Amino acid sequence: MSVSASAENLSTDAQSCDGGSMCLELALEGERLCKAGDCRAGVAFFQAAIQAGTDDLRTLSAIYSQLGNAYFYLGDYNKAMQYHKHDLTLARTMNDKLGEAKASGNLGNTLKVMGKFTEAIQCCKRHLEISRALGDQLSEGRALYNLGNVYHAQGKQLGRVGHNDPGHFPQEVRDCLMQAVAYYEENLELMRKLRDRQAQGRACGNLGNTCYLLGDFARAIRYHTERLHIAQEFGDKAAERRANSNLGNSHIFLGQFENAAEHYKRTLALAEELGDAAVEAQACYSLGNTYTLLREYRAAEEYHARHLAAARRLRDRVGEGRACWSLGNAHAALGNHEKALYYATEHFNISKELGDVLGMATAQMNMSDLRKVLGMPPEPEAPPSAPPNVDDDAPRTPFNALRVRRQSMEQLSLIQITPEAKKKEEQEVEKKQEMVRTESEENPVESFFELLSRCQSERMDEQRATLHANKENRPKSKLGAKLQRSASSGKNGSSNEAMLNMISGLQSERMDSQRAELRPAASKPAKDGKGASLPGLRHQHTAGAKPEDDFLEMIARVQGSRIEDQRTEMPRPKPEERPRTVPDDDFFALLMRAQAGRMEDQRATIPLQDNRNKNASNNKK
Repeated sequence: MSVSASAENLSTDAQSCDGGSMCLELALEGERLCKAGDCRAGVAFFQAAIQAGTDDLRTLSAIYSQLGNAYFYLGDYNKAMQYHKHDLTLARTMNDKLGEAKASGNLGNTLKVMGKFTEAIQCCKRHLEISRALGDQLSEGRALYNLGNVYHAQGKQLGRVGHNDPGHFPQEVRDCLMQAVAYYEENLELMRKLRDRQAQGRACGNLGNTCYLLGDFARAIRYHTERLHIAQEFGDKAAERRANSNLGNSHIFLGQFENAAEHYKRTLALAEELGDAAVEAQACYSLGNTYTLLREYRAAEEYHARHLAAARRLRDRVGEGRACWSLGNAHAALGNHEKALYYATEHFNISKELGDVLGMATAQMNMSDLRKVLGMPPEPEAPPSAPPNVDDDAPRTPFNALRVRRQSMEQLSLIQITPEAKKKEEQEVEKKQEMVRTESEENPVESFFELLSRCQSERMDEQRATLHANKENRPKSKLGAKLQRSASSGKNGSSNEAMLNMISGLQSERMDSQRAELRPAASKPAKDGKGASLPGLRHQHTAGAKPEDDFLEMIARVQGSRIEDQRTEMPRPKPEERPRTVPDDDFFALLMRAQAGRMEDQRATIPLQDNRNKNASNNKK
């Protein structure tokens, strides 16, 4: 719910309340700044509004929701979670089911980005449950979409652990991805029923990506093709570019390299049109690899050169290393061994700088082969390299660490858990307690603490919340009844009973102060301003009152503008972050593993004998 929409329903009494009008004005300015894209300044105004305070729950709920979305955009997910939880608390206090559904969805999205998938699934399922109970199909569609996103993200995170290729994930990962497919398909069916073409496009794109991870590339192509058509229908160039890139990746794994090249070319053209330098570099990288598979090395060399230039402009050292590696292979295939050696050396230097041990080994192997081809003396073999900044005195094998750990484990004493041991332990405990009792009889101070401990040990249930609204209706304390019976038992001469009576008198007034009240924490006024648990909430004269009859209609009307706020796309990269010119899903690594059998076909023939004959004839001359 937006703050401006909430302002339409505020009463004049709420506005005239001290600080309420200022709170609303500050919140409206914060909303304007967030819509203009300046979320950091918007957050400052929202925080100022909270400092001013208000007793109107609707205004405060809108501020919490906007603050949660703004912090999510800024990447501060802990604060986003905190304010979405406040929004959820207020919605439940007002018995606003639709507001509770929206807050649950926002909270679920935030938890998903934080990697708390179990909690995120619970929140999104609550969103879905309330939406279906209310018969709100738009809200239901958003809940299905969000659930699909949570399961998709969970599957991708689990899949990264083993660095598996698409279609070769463990069953745990496949189960998550299959759950994502099920929710996406429900969302797609519902959006088709509602004739929401843009929502259909988003569902098709996510379905295509999930099917790709499952290794169902033909199905992925079908969904991405539909996504492409919908993007073209609405003139959404960014979505069209993503669809073409995804189609290229899927065609690669089906061995349809010509189709992949066409989609990558379209991706490159759209990236240039959109002015996205990083995506343009990624498209060149993919095109270079595709033309290598097609054995068109001249075209491959041109695209890899463009990728290298873009990576240098964007200061992407990882991208530079990939480009140099690819350029070295392309020039070797074209017979340009001097250039190939130059790029192999660059690849080695960059890998050494980045601490890429595998890259260093690959570059050294290529450099050795090229030196032989060029008739150059081989460089002295370097010892097995380790990442930079590694202490020379450190152990070079993990077995040392394992041996130390194993020795330390052997020195640990085992805990006895047999029945005889447990019985022996209980006997020792009883002996200690008997010693404490004997000492307490001699020492009145220790006797007091022993009595206090015994009396307080039974008060666990007395400090729990009860479901009775009035204190008068609550059952009497078991401890109080016990003390009363003890006091009237006729043994008043005993010092222990006198002590119990004293404890009962002192503690009786503290019993209710330790109980939890079943009223909203925010509705209890605080004289010192510190009692309210929800920031910005002033004393309410109508605590817990239900909203007006037109409030739910107002929420249903204004919540439509919050669809994009509830999407689970990651925030844009911060200005200081350097863009990557290599796709996040390392296409080249996947490609090389998928095409491992064709490595020898892509190597250049090394004319060792011809070079030796030429060198011998030159020496004779």
